[in-house]
Amino acid sequence: MKKIIHLMIGLLAMVLVLAACKASGQKEQSPKNYNLSLPSKFLMPESLFEISGIAFYKNNPDTVYAIQDEEGKFFRLAWGVKKQYHSKFGKKGDYEDVTIVNDKVVVLKSNGSLYIFPFADRFVEDIDSTREWKKILPEGEYEGMYGDDSTDNIYIICKNCAGDDKKQAVTGYIYHMGDSLAPAGNFSIDVDQIKALTGKVKRGFRPSALAKNPVNGYWYIISAVNKLMVVTDSNWKVIESVELNGNRFNQPEGIAFDKSGNLYISNEGDDLTQGNILKFTWSAK
Repeated sequence: MKKIIHLMIGLLAMVLVLAACKASGQKEQSPKNYNLSLPSKFLMPESLFEISGIAFYKNNPDTVYAIQDEEGKFFRLAWGVKKQYHSKFGKKGDYEDVTIVNDKVVVLKSNGSLYIFPFADRFVEDIDSTREWKKILPEGEYEGMYGDDSTDNIYIICKNCAGDDKKQAVTGYIYHMGDSLAPAGNFSIDVDQIKALTGKVKRGFRPSALAKNPVNGYWYIISAVNKLMVVTDSNWKVIESVELNGNRFNQPEGIAFDKSGNLYISNEGDDLTQGNILKFTWSAK
């Protein structure tokens, strides 16, 4: 009997080893110029457990600026240092993304409302200069936004809008930042182009963040729902679609690049993991 038990244990161990070998032999997908299996991880403090958006000022990575999706607070912290500082810019709400453009901070709420205040006010404990822009976007759910310093334009992509068929296309809207906000056009991502590269969008594409890489000029769009990263050229033509490892990308909600092209993706925490930001080094190869 003991011999049978030992034999069964040995067979089970062999199966587990073979399974582990097979899993380790499966190459994780990565977009060109990055290795998504080799991140540097920055664990967030408890106050940013539900980190939902990140940004840099002029692509300078020394200070990370962030928001979380329950409180109207604008956070700042040095890379790798958990001590955070914050300024209160608004009431509690579902805030999804943040960008800094034209020396102004812009925060996106899930219903499409924008909150704008001077970047200089980041040291003020309670900001009283916040302007709220309501109903400038079509009714829907929004999570992704990017501000381009070179044009002073803000790009906002829809996650779930009545005017879109997520199985065919998702729409984005462009606003110019001056003394006021002015419509400056729109853009669209063809979901069929994503389907041609992956089966992950059979039920539609639902983006949660986007950013432009300053090195190659490409757009990188991530989806927490689809566990997907989509890369497009400057004209929004899809050139890559990369499946994200769910163990590493728990809930990817924010994306940013520094001036060297290094990629940063923030993830909300859950019962087993802390909120974090993952950094992936740009490689010219």
